[in-house]
Amino acid sequence: MLNFRVDDFDFAVEKLREAGVRINDQRMEEPYGKFAWVYDPEDNKIELWEPKDPSA
Repeated sequence: MLNFRVDDFDFAVEKLREAGVRINDQRMEEPYGKFAWVYDPEDNKIELWEPKDPSA
């Protein structure tokens, strides 16, 4: 699985949704950041991560 760090979690998820990307409805928020999962056209899972501490 690929993991991409994003600066604006909500914006990234919304833009991907608008582009027709399949997005897992599950979200996870941990002390170290937010996570969401999307899928590429070949159904490979991709993780989006926005750290709570931007300097991380």
